[in-house]
Amino acid sequence: MSHRYFTGRIESGAAFLDGEDAVHLARVLRCRPGELLTLCDGAGTDYAARVTAVRADEIALEVLSSRPTASEAGLWVTLYVGLPKGDKFELILQKAAELGAAAIVPFTSEFCVARPKNEDAKLVRWQRILREAAKQSGRGRIPAVRAAIPFAQMCREAAAADAALFCYEGGGEHLVAGGSLHSRLAGAKTAAVITGAEGGFSAAEAQTAQDAGCTAVSLGPRILRCETAPLAALAAVMALTGNL
Repeated sequence: MSHRYFTGRIESGAAFLDGEDAVHLARVLRCRPGELLTLCDGAGTDYAARVTAVRADEIALEVLSSRPTASEAGLWVTLYVGLPKGDKFELILQKAAELGAAAIVPFTSEFCVARPKNEDAKLVRWQRILREAAKQSGRGRIPAVRAAIPFAQMCREAAAADAALFCYEGGGEHLVAGGSLHSRLAGAKTAAVITGAEGGFSAAEAQTAQDAGCTAVSLGPRILRCETAPLAALAAVMALTGNL
């Protein structure tokens, strides 16, 4: 059995799965003692484990070995996304997890059509989407997500990264120029990638971001949809830094 599960219950050579995963294993997959599973602690370590007991709501396992998760990127990327309308953010969450983002943070801005509402319920759903995407794609971490934050707060947080890239439809620097990777990305350990909502950014917001320390960058001559831009930018950053 090649299934992969996240659990926080790993210690002293033993591990336990509970909740929906345990029920699915016991009732649907009919897991039996002796079967092998891959567990992940959510902090970047994988564990080979053997099932020792199957109960209705809990699976007990023996830890056989551990190793760092090979799929985690060497660059810690936080993706800041202008809050889009409808279910577009859910698509962004799923694909950003597959591409290796460490965190995805929505924000509100001047031209945002959507506004935060039912945030507690949405956070539960968003976290579930990220957990499932991380499991499916073999991640060693479940990306973090938060409720939407204001634009000014986003700029301050993003600027603390080694590379804070403000993807601006009004133009900006290229991620690669003269055959060389942008200086902000070269050697960076952390990066912030910022993309807008349906309405993009105002000129005043672009100036605010740059005043905070973010670098305006271009994603090319075409205008990308708000659900395309964050994934294109994330994929480009991951590929250019050798993490894709």
